[in-house]
Amino acid sequence: MSPSPVSAVYGLPPPELAPAPAGAVQVSPLIPGSAALEDIAPASLESVTVAAPPGTIERRYVLALALRALAPGGRLTALAPKEKGGSRLGKELKAFGCEVHETGQRHQRICQTRRPDAPAGLEAAIEAGRPRFSESLGLWTQPGVFSWDRPDPGSVLLIQALPPLAGRGADLGCGLGILSHAVLASPQVTELALVDLDRRAVDCARRNVQDSRAGFHWRDARTGPELAGLDFVVMNPPFHDAGAEDKALGQAFIRRAHAVLRKGGVLWLVANRHLPYEGVLGDLFGKAALKAEGGGFKVYEARK
Repeated sequence: MSPSPVSAVYGLPPPELAPAPAGAVQVSPLIPGSAALEDIAPASLESVTVAAPPGTIERRYVLALALRALAPGGRLTALAPKEKGGSRLGKELKAFGCEVHETGQRHQRICQTRRPDAPAGLEAAIEAGRPRFSESLGLWTQPGVFSWDRPDPGSVLLIQALPPLAGRGADLGCGLGILSHAVLASPQVTELALVDLDRRAVDCARRNVQDSRAGFHWRDARTGPELAGLDFVVMNPPFHDAGAEDKALGQAFIRRAHAVLRKGGVLWLVANRHLPYEGVLGDLFGKAALKAEGGGFKVYEARK
C-alpha cells in the first residue's frame, strides 16, 4: 500500500513563484491520472499549493477542499493572475477565517496562509461547487466544466447540422456529452469513444450518456486514447490554453481526428467563425465543406 500523501498541488503553479514540496500529489482534474482533491482525507495534509482557477464558484470550491484536506496549522499557498481571480483570492481566504499574507509578482497575486482550527463556510463553498443536475440543461454538470451552466451555441449548431451517423466514432473533447447524446440517437452507431482532458467533464458525461455503446476516457484527446479506423469523429474543439487563445490547439484536434479516421471516414467540426481551420482541413482531408453558419460559428464536414 502506498503511503498517504503529506502534501498536494493543484494544477501547475509557476515553481519560481510557488514551489510545491517534493513528492506532492497532483490533484488537478485537468491533468489525467491525478488524484481527486475531493478524495483526500480531511485534516490529513501538511501543505497544499493551488494554482487557483478563474471561475469564482470553482475557485472557492477548490480553496475550501484544500482547507478541508489540511491539518490545523497546515500551509496553503494559492496564486492566480490578478485579472483572473487573483485580486479576490485574499478576500476569499479571509472569508474562510484565514489570516492571509499576500504579495504580487509577475502579474500574479500570491496568498499564503495556515488552516485555522475552525475555518468558516467550507461546506457551503463545497456544496456550491459540487456536480449537480441542471433542470435547464437536462444534464449533470459542475462549475468549471466547459459551458457548465448554459447550452453552448456552437454545439447546438453542430447538432442541428449533423446527419444520422453510423459505425464506430469518437467525440473528441466531449465535455458534458451533449454531442455524444445526439450522435447516439442514431441506431446505426455501434461504438462511441468520449474523450476529455477534464475529469469532471468525463464524470458528468458518464452520467449523461448512459448507453452501452459509449466508452469514456479521461485523456488529452490530442494524444490518446488509442483509436484507429473510425467511421466518424465529432468535435467542438477547445481554442484556449491556460486562459489564452491558442489556434494551434484546435488544429491539433483536427490532426488527431484525421489520424484516427479510416479512409472515407468523416469529421464533423464546429468552430468560432474567426478561427483559421480551413487551411489544415484542406491540407489533410480530401474534401471539406462548410455545412452551416450562424451566431458566430461555422460547421464543417471533412472526409478523409
